[in-house]
Amino acid sequence: MNLRFIDRIAVEDEGDGDPVVCLHGLGGSAGVWIPMLAPLAGHRVIRIELPGSARSMRVDGALSIARFVECVEQVCERLAIRRAHWIGHSLGTIVAQHLAVAHPERIRSLALYGPLAEPSEPARAPLHARAALARTESVSGMLKIAVQTAAVSLSADTRTRQPLAIAMVRESVARSCPEGYARSCEALAEARSAALEKIKVPVLLVTGDEDAVAPPQAMRSLADRLTASLLVRQLVLGRCGHWTPIERPSECLREWIEFTSAASRLSARANRTTFAAGVT
Repeated sequence: MNLRFIDRIAVEDEGDGDPVVCLHGLGGSAGVWIPMLAPLAGHRVIRIELPGSARSMRVDGALSIARFVECVEQVCERLAIRRAHWIGHSLGTIVAQHLAVAHPERIRSLALYGPLAEPSEPARAPLHARAALARTESVSGMLKIAVQTAAVSLSADTRTRQPLAIAMVRESVARSCPEGYARSCEALAEARSAALEKIKVPVLLVTGDEDAVAPPQAMRSLADRLTASLLVRQLVLGRCGHWTPIERPSECLREWIEFTSAASRLSARANRTTFAAGVT
């Protein structure tokens, strides 16, 4: 595995083959994807740590979804990644959707775990309050946020049976840079939906039945707006909260493999139809 810094953005680059680009959520890092994607052979896996998060904490200025999109686009340019499968979690799903609208040529498919089009209106003020707590109480504030995040965003089953998952979520959030986390909270609080009806690539949507951030009904509403997509798959994981790649990694990986296989078959059929019709 290679660790690169591209304009102060940390990028883990591992493996060979078709590229897969991974975008974490609020308080996350490249490590969020290890339980799900470490066994994935035959792909080049690029795990980007968004500005303000983890090892990419030392970036200046306000953060926004537009800036995140610009960042991942620049990373693709520097790494010569022309087209890839994209996988996102939570905040990362919003970034991936905006990227798919702004730069559709970059996207082969989208797999969105804990998917959000935008935060619900009641969720925006608490995100700003969380940003204020991170700034005013610094490291101790981040610990409070981490404990609360693990308590409310993981399923009851995960909290009972998976102590390592609890530890991973707590450590990921608690070790976040307070100012970077605060600016990420503000970026998420101000996020607005992409033009989902313009997304044409296959989309996989996965959430947990106990996900209070991206509940199943919100996922279904998001799916209903993907009217131009070639393929939309939805899955609700039982006994699972918001951190799907950590709580149910094997199910997430299995579904992604089946989804990308179906998307490839669909693309091949479409190409054969276009060729038979004489379109070039």
